Amino acid sequence: MKADQISPLTTSRTWRLGLIGGNIAASRSPVLHTVSALSVGGNASYDLIIPAERGKGFATLLKECAAQGFDGVNVTYPHKEEAAALVPAGDPVVAAMGSSNTVRFTAQGPRAFNTDYTGFVAAFRARFAEAAPGRVLVLGTGGVGRAVAFGLATLGAAGIVLHDADLSKVVSLARAIGLQFPGLPVQAAEPGQTADLAGFDGVVNCTPLGMVGRPGSPLPDGVKGAPVWAFDAVYTPEQTTFRAQVEGLGAAFLSGYDLYFHQGVQAFEIFSGQKPDATWVRGILTHAMTG
Repeated sequence: MKADQISPLTTSRTWRLGLIGGNIAASRSPVLHTVSALSVGGNASYDLIIPAERGKGFATLLKECAAQGFDGVNVTYPHKEEAAALVPAGDPVVAAMGSSNTVRFTAQGPRAFNTDYTGFVAAFRARFAEAAPGRVLVLGTGGVGRAVAFGLATLGAAGIVLHDADLSKVVSLARAIGLQFPGLPVQAAEPGQTADLAGFDGVVNCTPLGMVGRPGSPLPDGVKGAPVWAFDAVYTPEQTTFRAQVEGLGAAFLSGYDLYFHQGVQAFEIFSGQKPDATWVRGILTHAMTG
């Protein structure tokens, strides 16, 4: 999109929004929600709320946001599972997966949603059309890992293998998937499967490794295999060690930026009740990044 195609819109409503999480100083969510609001003729304020900086717990900050008149907040690492446990689900799948990245404040109280899940499905379809994910290795079973794993099941994955240093999280997620998608093969990764990706069609990084302040990759140096596709939930920075590893193995890559975009416009629709013009929003964001 060229600069002369960008025109100001008349604003009629301001939504008060925010993001609660750790290590979010470099988040692009404020601009995404501001532009989404502009696309429907409104405006948005968007606060970055870091519990460690404020000396308060997640539950306390959530209550404060509701009391201060926020329309809603996004939730990111490490609070997504806590959000799902604390807030009544606005969508049955949220209760099933046990993770929420979107909380809307309503007259009846807060309601939890998960646009990581629906956003991943949308991003995968936009990148790979109707292709099936095949057998997939999921690295990381926290909040985003739970959402992506449910997305993979919804997309028709042939099997899901879960890897996490915390085996209890693997067991919990495998049980949740089994209840929601009976018959889908789900198992814990075996020793060595992160070093040799033979037998996997896809591999996804749902750990924080690679993001700003958390360098590294969940895959070891010298990893082998030939995955068809790969996804990295990390999008800041866009070039990560994990991405270099999987692209070096020949995998078609799905960027975390695509999940960021789809989950964001979907979250704004939940917050506002209005559907952003996704094409216009993406054009503005692309222009802003490229100058």
